[in-house]
Amino acid sequence: MNNKLLVSPSPHIHGGDSISKKMYGVLIALIPAFLVSLYYFGIGALLITLASVGFCVIFEYLIQKYLMKGKPTIWDGSAIITGVLLAFNLPSNLPVWIVAIGALVSIGVGKMTFGGLGNNIFNPALVGRVFLLISFPAQMTVWPKPITTRWTFFPAVPADQIDALTGATPLSMIKNHFGKVPDYMDMLLGNMGGSFGEVGAIALILGFIYLLYKKIIVWHIPVVTVLTVVIFTGIMHLVNPDTYAAPLVHVLSGGLLLGAIFMATDYVTSPMTKKGMVVYATGIGVITSVIRLFGAYPEGVSFAILIMNALTPLINTYFKPKRFGR
Repeated sequence: MNNKLLVSPSPHIHGGDSISKKMYGVLIALIPAFLVSLYYFGIGALLITLASVGFCVIFEYLIQKYLMKGKPTIWDGSAIITGVLLAFNLPSNLPVWIVAIGALVSIGVGKMTFGGLGNNIFNPALVGRVFLLISFPAQMTVWPKPITTRWTFFPAVPADQIDALTGATPLSMIKNHFGKVPDYMDMLLGNMGGSFGEVGAIALILGFIYLLYKKIIVWHIPVVTVLTVVIFTGIMHLVNPDTYAAPLVHVLSGGLLLGAIFMATDYVTSPMTKKGMVVYATGIGVITSVIRLFGAYPEGVSFAILIMNALTPLINTYFKPKRFGR
């Protein structure tokens, strides 16, 4: 009886949290990865990011104001984050008109079709990214080489020079058994091909630490996702080290860290309870590993997160939070 729940009449003290505070906190956490992308990919990364953010904000404003007949909420930061995360999942040489299509799909289909922020089933940035990957596979799989192309923008590069300025991602090299895979130090620092926001492992980990410090996310989803990939790929590497890469290669290359830290942890599309988060993250890790090791496509993070997004309502049904006051 000494542990009674005491409820006092209003006014109550505000906790200080808000949507915009959380959103801009995530943007701050993405700054290190953005700086790494600027160093290695230069103006291409900057232009793609600005274009993606601009189109996402514009499309959200137009849809809310003229189609949904509601008050635009573009300054809460959610459209900006969608734009940044979409850009981070793209090659730095992608034509701007393709970026615009991706932004429209992310906002119009992935977010506003379901009613806007808080109602979307899938992570909007990943919806746009997967749509572009399926619709424009050639453009979405031409990866600029870092540093050598950081002060060029591909649409201005002659067609006969593009092959000399592009290269495969480490996962593509492993999947197709060609080329020299970058060493661990290059992977940590970001000196490798790929979507420009996913290459800097150290920068992404710094963002993760910041998010934990600010209590914007909890550790369960990122840690369990990465740990599941490490265990799965580690077993396969022990079985056949000549065919399957070491677990650390899978962790440091591709979009695993970016997806696990910044997209799988989306409040709206991830489970509510910690037990549910563990199940959700384990599913992401297993699906990612299966696609990478046995699928035709070298990467699997985006597909894994979207699949588990679809299962989140079911996970929430079986792993419910305790009733308030119980």
